[in-house]
Amino acid sequence: MTEKLFTPFTAGEIAAENRLVMAPLTRNRADNETGEVSDMHVDYYRQRAGAGIIITEATQISPEGKGYFQTPGIHSEGQVAAWRKVTDAVHAEGGRIVIQLWHVGRISHTSLQPDGGKPVAPSAIGAGVKTFTANGFEDTSEPRALELDEMPRLVADYAHAAEMAKKAGFDGVEVHGANGYLLDQFLKTGSNKRDDAYGGSVENRARLLFEVLDAVTEVWGGERVGLRLSPFSPANGIEDANPQETFEYVVKGLNRYNLSYLHLVEGATGGSRELDEGESIAALRALFDGPYMANNGYDREMAIKAVAEDKADLIAVGRPFIANPDLPRRWQMNGALNEGDTDTYYGGGREGFTDYPTLEQAEA
Repeated sequence: MTEKLFTPFTAGEIAAENRLVMAPLTRNRADNETGEVSDMHVDYYRQRAGAGIIITEATQISPEGKGYFQTPGIHSEGQVAAWRKVTDAVHAEGGRIVIQLWHVGRISHTSLQPDGGKPVAPSAIGAGVKTFTANGFEDTSEPRALELDEMPRLVADYAHAAEMAKKAGFDGVEVHGANGYLLDQFLKTGSNKRDDAYGGSVENRARLLFEVLDAVTEVWGGERVGLRLSPFSPANGIEDANPQETFEYVVKGLNRYNLSYLHLVEGATGGSRELDEGESIAALRALFDGPYMANNGYDREMAIKAVAEDKADLIAVGRPFIANPDLPRRWQMNGALNEGDTDTYYGGGREGFTDYPTLEQAEA
């Protein structure tokens, strides 16, 4: 009997061969000046085309959206041409690939910003965390609060990136609203102290997210747009006074978009799945009418069980895909897994990026 995890599923208009999704993984190997991916990335993503859907590493929508050294963009013609080689390679292997649209907001450093400017944020409150620069890990820079008249430009940047993603041949896009980056900063009370139309009430704090979804679904149609949220994660110094209330409002509001999927980080990003009293992923999922993608620390048994019990339609897995390009095949056969080399996760060349063996290669 084939476990349900390994059977086809259609998320909106994205037809996946299986329900195991390659989660977005920042690897810091793009050209730092141009933001373009390389032939290395073509091989890396091609090798992993057996995933039901690949979600690319987070990719900035504009020069201002950049927060880490050597991360890719999707706002210039050169970036489009470079990504086109990746999408062509994945499609040649029968895979599906969406690009994650990213603006880091305050999780940046002046050395990464255009003309050395301050990073932007809902409010001028530092994150108190570190980011990855040319000098290694450095404290994030003090941000400036976005002006009210900048908001249309910001939304237009998302729309432009969505258009460029379409030109680059992707099967869809995922809006990154999680992990303490810009859209999450607007949603949560700890980072958003505005007193205008984008701050205060949950309706105001969610305004930017919905404006971005309006713009991106205008380009793609909702059926090819996913959204990633991390309601209860403290990642990147983020917090909210009442996350259950905040995200119940947000999730209810998503149903009008007919999204391809809702992708939730269940618990603390890359950490504990435990939630505080009154916090419930199941309650949020119950409010969403479309396909649900679960994420955070899933191993083979957890993933098979969650899909079999209809706790999730899709399971997004990150780190195991780094060391196991053929992860769906290995999990289906219950084969041995390669161990990842954490020293090569961020930055470097092909070592620890494209040189992990498949199951057949390892056995040979």
